Amino acid sequence: MEESSNALGVYLRARRELVTPQQAGIPDTGVRRVPGLRREEVAMLAGVSADYYLRLERGRDRNPSPQVLESIARVLHLDDEALAHMLTLVTDVPRRRRRRLRQQNPPPGALKLLASLVQPAYIENRYLDVLASNALARAVDPRLAVGGNQLRDMFLDPAGRALYPEWTVATECLMASLRQAVGKDIDDPRFIELTGELTLASPRFRQLWARHEVRRQTGGVIRFNHPQVGDLTLNRERMSIDGAEDMMLVVFHPEPGSSDADKLTLLASAAMPCPAPPAAMPSPQETGRLA
Repeated sequence: MEESSNALGVYLRARRELVTPQQAGIPDTGVRRVPGLRREEVAMLAGVSADYYLRLERGRDRNPSPQVLESIARVLHLDDEALAHMLTLVTDVPRRRRRRLRQQNPPPGALKLLASLVQPAYIENRYLDVLASNALARAVDPRLAVGGNQLRDMFLDPAGRALYPEWTVATECLMASLRQAVGKDIDDPRFIELTGELTLASPRFRQLWARHEVRRQTGGVIRFNHPQVGDLTLNRERMSIDGAEDMMLVVFHPEPGSSDADKLTLLASAAMPCPAPPAAMPSPQETGRLA
């Protein structure tokens, strides 16, 4: 797998192909076999030799200086988060301890917090598996059930796609978040299994996978086309769980006093378990028999 043996080269090539000559401020001359910039153009704009840049892409030089990478990042229009990711591809960092899903349990305190929340909330890991969720989260999106995977649902489930009117943006966000969360640990068995399945099954996943976008998911607005309440707009917050490896608590909440708050209240009522019927009072005859 080239990406694990030459992660920096694969990343540079993918990002180079996304920058047009116009964006780089140079003339677009000659026939281009691939979209984006040529290697020699990146080298020229970054102030390094074409031969040196070629060695970087082919994995023959695995220890470029941060200054060189910063120059290349500027040419490739990478933001600070993407640059930080690129630096991890050449820096020796401790490997994350790998754990299979069956061994990844949220800490008890996080589960108690989740149970106490009146807003839709769930806990996810770095592969975007759902490790825990409350009833209201499942009322908003039934696929947020324990054991589900948000990538599979978003890319492969037509009902999951229909729930998100901004599906294109949502898929970009999830993909970039996966890349950022996994980082250099691309030979993780769980990661290989998941990305292999989605690469084979989803053209959209293959398209985004090749872009190597890296972006951390943060708080923002998410919109649903909900089958029960229609258009539903909620704020999303993501918070790291203290003491848990690669786990996040995700909470949805509406603007106070909005129609979205009213819709969420309706969903909460529907999600409440039906109370048990009260025990019937014994009839006088039964009371007599009991006596």
